[in-house]
Amino acid sequence: MLLIDVPEGIEVYADPKGRAPRRIGTECHSMSPGEQAQLVDERRGFDWSSQPGAMGLGDISELTLATTKDLLAKSSDPARRDLARLEKRRLLSALGVLSPRGVLLRAGELLFCSTGRLAILYQFRQTPGGEPRAVERLDTPLILALVRSLDLVQARRNVTPVTIPGGQQLSIEDYPELAVREALVNGVVHRDWRMQGPVVVDHSPEVLVVTSPGPLVSGVTPENIITHPSKPRNPLLAKAMRNLGFAEEVGRGIDRMFRETIRAGRRTLPRIEGTMDSVRVTLTGGSPDGRIARFVAQLPADEREDTDTLLILFALSNKTSVDAALLMPLLQKSQPEIETTLRRLASDEVGIIEPTRATARRSHPRYQLRGEVLRALGPALPYQRRTTDDIDRKVVSHVREYGKITNRTIQNLLDVSLSRARDILVDLINREILIKTSEQQRGPGVEYGPGRRFPPRRSRTR
Repeated sequence: MLLIDVPEGIEVYADPKGRAPRRIGTECHSMSPGEQAQLVDERRGFDWSSQPGAMGLGDISELTLATTKDLLAKSSDPARRDLARLEKRRLLSALGVLSPRGVLLRAGELLFCSTGRLAILYQFRQTPGGEPRAVERLDTPLILALVRSLDLVQARRNVTPVTIPGGQQLSIEDYPELAVREALVNGVVHRDWRMQGPVVVDHSPEVLVVTSPGPLVSGVTPENIITHPSKPRNPLLAKAMRNLGFAEEVGRGIDRMFRETIRAGRRTLPRIEGTMDSVRVTLTGGSPDGRIARFVAQLPADEREDTDTLLILFALSNKTSVDAALLMPLLQKSQPEIETTLRRLASDEVGIIEPTRATARRSHPRYQLRGEVLRALGPALPYQRRTTDDIDRKVVSHVREYGKITNRTIQNLLDVSLSRARDILVDLINREILIKTSEQQRGPGVEYGPGRRFPPRRSRTR
């Protein structure tokens, strides 16, 4: 594949009436003179965070410095642990927030000093539309504000335990920690610090919303944000945040946000909306789908960490089949790139999907989940859910014809997993529709027959 990258133009062009439009979503908006100047700065690579500030080393509090060194010392990265042993001036220089002349740059002011501005506003509501039950206005240095905000979300997290084969137990959070971290860190790093107002974290058990001042960086839209090359509005601040370990790869955290959401069994992907004034990231909470989380946890490590793989799995958890053209808006990639991924997932080495029988010979086939994957996910797939009446009817019909049924028969009859077949049998026994009829007490070969409330055969009347 040959990729040709054409640099974006620098100048802002206006129409004959002097209006300079900018596309936001599907609409064009005329930019004010200030917005035009901001756009030119972005295109020229002007970095506000790299400019000299008005504060000095003496304005850095001991608490902020101690917190920073503690974060670095706990890092799994040896290079970051080495930073924790440096004295203040050398540490700031290593982070890039101190000029060669010893002047604290704006990125350093934001991170280490109390500038008098509100950095983050955290609000917790019991319901998304209810009154805030807790409000914290974090006007501390940015490092302290970030640590406190993440702690506030973690303190109110709900955890669902999920057990995978082998006895290992996963703790599935309503809001995956990495997804929250990326949403908040990206909001802080990519916001326009020349605009007034804090980054707002609106937290409830159902929805968590992070809103940051300023539009998306020029060239980045909700339709390409997963795959667009890193383009931080404040490069120096982004670099310092990366060195501090708040994000492993600031600017590429969006794909991680989507990946962690799917791994946690979420049925709704993160939603990103941009206007001329702000960027809004919405994460959906609530109870996860344990079957999806369990299945993803058992995938090979390479596939479990692959955003494209998980997005395709997400699409097939809602549709019986997909093709590359249908997946283009979701994966934000070209059709040939997606075709390559689909073929890999359909290979014997991975074996998650397969071409549908009707399209297998086409050059661009549609793909569906393989049978063993369908059985593993079971009712997690809306198109596989059966009503209790439907299950009863199939089981009763089989028992009438053959006089008995087993767990293995239910697996084959309903195309479900062993554990799902067991749950169905337990329900039928509890309702006295079936009873155990064999001497064998355990295993998939145990036989079951008509119980006390087994439906009688309807008599035919003339």
